[in-house]
Amino acid sequence: MFEAVIVDAVRTPVGRRRGTLKNTHPVDLLAHLLKNVVERNSLDPELVDDVIIGCVDQVNEQSLNIGRNAWLSAGLPESVPATTIDRQCGSSLQAIHFAAQGVMSGSYDIVIAGGVESMTRVPMGSTVTGAGGAPLTQDLNNRYELQTGWFNQAVGAEMIAKRWGFSREDLDRYSHRSHQLATKAREQGLFESEIVPVPVQNESGDTVLFREDEGIRPDTSLEKIGSLQPAFPGLDLITAGNSSQISDGASAMLIMSMEMAKKLGLKPRARFVSFSVVGVDPVTMLTGPIPATKKALQRAGMSADDIDLFEVNEAFAPVVLAWQKEIGASWDKVNTKGGAIALGHPLGATGTRIGATLLNALEQQNKRYGLIAICEGGGMANSTIIERLD
Repeated sequence: MFEAVIVDAVRTPVGRRRGTLKNTHPVDLLAHLLKNVVERNSLDPELVDDVIIGCVDQVNEQSLNIGRNAWLSAGLPESVPATTIDRQCGSSLQAIHFAAQGVMSGSYDIVIAGGVESMTRVPMGSTVTGAGGAPLTQDLNNRYELQTGWFNQAVGAEMIAKRWGFSREDLDRYSHRSHQLATKAREQGLFESEIVPVPVQNESGDTVLFREDEGIRPDTSLEKIGSLQPAFPGLDLITAGNSSQISDGASAMLIMSMEMAKKLGLKPRARFVSFSVVGVDPVTMLTGPIPATKKALQRAGMSADDIDLFEVNEAFAPVVLAWQKEIGASWDKVNTKGGAIALGHPLGATGTRIGATLLNALEQQNKRYGLIAICEGGGMANSTIIERLD
């Protein structure tokens, strides 16, 4: 079996909904990043075997294989194929899995994995709100006793919070932590090595570079977060303040075999240790990171104590709180630069965004092992363990 390594991992700044990236077509956003990955690594793009892109709402501007469209829009070789996949919030982490597994099997030498989502221009749920039939059948409604005919993630998050006994203050305190850690990381310049600035037009029509995540709220307080009303009728605990932000962004990771990296004179920054993907109850749906983490650790022959840094996607505060309670990881190892509550959650781009953040954190803190876990709509989750290489 071949060894798959990470040579590069980058992302755009994450934009707020209707924020700085509102006028940027998602194809152009991803194209800019793909071209940057090729250029910054002095890579002959003809050598890339495949491009695997995660995207959740694959309609309208994100339809017809956005991975392929972005590659061609960037002016890159027609001979290189691309595909677009959907594993909900873990789509680009799954893209990483497929890319690395392809290299490990010997099917690929070089792959670019990544993701994109413009939740401003293609709103969440666009794949089911247009014309045509709904994807959920009567049998699914009957099996899970759905009252609305739909799986509601906020309801699932509320159920998790109550099942594990978390109060509204617990959720809000965790959310405040995310903003504080993200603010500190930004002030210390810890995101700069992973962010590729994006040229955008400002309100005056001038082209400027968008450089920083705009969802971070350095001036927020526990009192401000605590004053927000529940996000949906019938909820008591889940608010916009303790949920991930609706966002725009793209991310990409350059993955290749160790042999190819050496041949091209490129430095391998990390290797893949193990992968996992699991299914759970689609009603609560967000508990998946717990068994996914356990499965990834078991496959690696490791325990939680062996992991130096964890990145668990902050879809909602109770997701990470319940995960930590079950896994027992020390809080000083978990989401040390904040997470999606502060940074934002551009659905299809989040997995690789987290991968870039984790890889850079391992290097900045001189740590060895990192683990990613992401919950996904429909009751799934995936997890990845990487090892930083000197």
